[in-house]
Amino acid sequence: MTTSAVLPTAPLGTTEIRVGVQGLGCMGMSEFYGPTDRAESRATLDRALELGITLFDTADIYGSGDNEEFLSDFVRANRDRIVLATKFAIVRKADDPHYRGIDNSPDYIRRAVDASLRRLGTDTIDLYYMHRRDPEVPIEDSVGAMAELVHAGKVRALGLSEVTGAELRAANAVHPIAAVQSEWSLFSRDVERTAVPAAAELGVTFVPYSPLGRGFLTGALPGTDALSEGDFRRHMPRFTGDNAAHNAALLAPLHAIAEARELTPAQIALAWVQSRGQVHGLPVVPIPGTRRRTRLAENAAAAAVTLTAAELDRLEPIAGQVAGPRYADMSFTSAGRE
Repeated sequence: MTTSAVLPTAPLGTTEIRVGVQGLGCMGMSEFYGPTDRAESRATLDRALELGITLFDTADIYGSGDNEEFLSDFVRANRDRIVLATKFAIVRKADDPHYRGIDNSPDYIRRAVDASLRRLGTDTIDLYYMHRRDPEVPIEDSVGAMAELVHAGKVRALGLSEVTGAELRAANAVHPIAAVQSEWSLFSRDVERTAVPAAAELGVTFVPYSPLGRGFLTGALPGTDALSEGDFRRHMPRFTGDNAAHNAALLAPLHAIAEARELTPAQIALAWVQSRGQVHGLPVVPIPGTRRRTRLAENAAAAAVTLTAAELDRLEPIAGQVAGPRYADMSFTSAGRE
């Protein structure tokens, strides 16, 4: 199933900003999933706009700024047609490729936004996320600094990533939060405990990242040994050893539904994510990441797929049976603060 129809739109929180009901994660165009083809990635960006995908998601950490710089030409050429999202908070070191720190301090936020604006070649970021939460910094202080960016015209709307329901409520009391971005898929449903109910209560849009389980839910992810050396999935617990075989077996109902509907497993998995909006009563805008136009059209077509109650029932048990955590180090997620 492919599509050339323009996607319907959804609001970003209580703002006047509307986006296509599926966005595009741009991370893999620069890093983490092995070698990239810049020309094909740019063609994918252009095709996304044709399909009605208008939310383009990046972060200052992706390629240590390279992803923002890569997007800059596309941003300048289409600034009035796109909703540009980027993030701050994860800190890297040039001399230590494995280092990851978190900085939520107001001074850092002010420096980070100016650096992102320069790399992106724009005066305003439409949606600015706190990428990860440092519990040692009061969230009121961080969001207060982010609110200053809105008042200064550098940012239009604020977002948070990997936060709990309580953290979202505390942040929203300082300044309206337009979107929460966290992992949400058939394999990862922990956000449904507190973050999703809080978002629904506050009128916040949910932006699921990795809605295809980093490719695992497509059924096309090769064994980790076949992945390139630069592919970070080689070191993720769900895709290695006995966990990989166990988790692959969980996909049987997904494949069966896809075959019966003459769709792809990816389309069924994305349709499931978008169905959560009706279940929980909030806008849901997944951002599958792809670097190829063929996958992009396939993914976008999922927005027109409605799963039956019987199909949803067959998919319901999967997440509870998944072996292995989302990351080797779960301290970088909201899991430990629930």
